[in-house]
Amino acid sequence: MSTLSIIIPVLDEAAGIADMLAALAPLRARGVEVIVVDGGSRDGTPELARPLADRVLSAPRGRAAQMNAGAAAARGNVFLFLHADTLLPPHADRLIHDGLARGPAWGRFDVRIDGKRRLLPMVAAFMNTRSRITGIATGDQAIFVTRAAFVRSGGFPDIALMEDIALSRRLKRFGRPSCLRARVATAGRRWDRGGVARTIVLMWRLRLAYRLGVSPSVLARRYGYAPREK
Repeated sequence: MSTLSIIIPVLDEAAGIADMLAALAPLRARGVEVIVVDGGSRDGTPELARPLADRVLSAPRGRAAQMNAGAAAARGNVFLFLHADTLLPPHADRLIHDGLARGPAWGRFDVRIDGKRRLLPMVAAFMNTRSRITGIATGDQAIFVTRAAFVRSGGFPDIALMEDIALSRRLKRFGRPSCLRARVATAGRRWDRGGVARTIVLMWRLRLAYRLGVSPSVLARRYGYAPREK
């Protein structure tokens, strides 16, 4: 069975990181490596994560840079990139192994969005269907990939936003993803905060701008990400 490394980029996730990592304990007991990569937290996230992870690393702020740093340090031959507000389904390691055994070099899970807004199940269903049709995965869907394919693709491009879309496009050169119907559960924080309609409009505007060549750093500012410190 393939050896799996879970790579989790974090920034100021003290409120939930301990519970999130505790949920991965059964996977660690089966030999799965858990790597947390901190981008400069000021709330004690690394200290909370250290007893519950195999390694806690520091990297320049930005999900792409953090996930690349985690991949460079990982021992597994399969990488799973997991957001800090996302929980895996039971036996995710076996599901990933079985998905890759069918031939694709990469894949993702379906997603469920947990939040207060009534339309979130519809939003998640649309995301999953769109991903299945286009072969493009988002970070919320917990992208997994073999080490060999990740290295051949060049990894995540060091951009401030849309790194998941960019990696998907690179990986599609090696084939379409394995789209697992088992669901990860991700927090609907941005949907609760901004509202479903406004968030959908914002995301589509950002995607369109990205396709038209607008710089990811400009898009990140529009999305509300603070610029990365040099």
